[in-house]
This record gives sequence, C-alpha cells and structure tokens, in this order.
Amino acid sequence: MAKEKIAKVAEEEAKAPVKKTTRKPAAKKAVVALNPENIGFKAGDVYQALAAAGQAMDVAEIAKAAQISTEEALLGLGWLFKEGKLVSTEDNKVVLA
Repeated sequence: MAKEKIAKVAEEEAKAPVKKTTRKPAAKKAVVALNPENIGFKAGDVYQALAAAGQAMDVAEIAKAAQISTEEALLGLGWLFKEGKLVSTEDNKVVLA
C-alpha cells in the first residue's frame, strides 16, 4: 500500500507543469577610468552642473544634471573639494565656493 502511494505521488509530480522562471540580465556597471585626466573632466562636468543650477545640489542631482554616474560625480566632487572650489551645506548638499 505504501508503494502504491509513492507511485501515485511520483506520477502526480511527473504530470505537474514545471515552472520556468525568466531572469533579466544584470545591468552592466559603467567602468570608470581612474586617471587624473578623466577625473579632471568629471570635475569640469560637476562644476558646470553646479554653475548652471546656481544652487546647492546633492550628489544624485549633480550626477543627473551632468549626465554622469554617481561614482563619477563623487570623483569630480573630491577633485573640486581638494581645490577649494566647493562648500558643503548642513543638509548634505554642495554649492560652489
């Protein structure tokens, strides 16, 4: 009797439809070239975005306005902070000095 139940369960499992899952391919991250020339260009993009906005912006806003990735925006911000061209505000925004 136990063998019959096992055979019946095995039969039902064989008839059950197999669920197929589809996976979306992972988005490829942009590769950022870490050299002084490229970082300098990104700093220029960040500076131009801040100058055009004329107000304090956070990192995401800067990246969107400059049409660069957040990582590239952070590299450019670091460059400009080092040169003393930026000032941070209390609400984690950045404005030209």
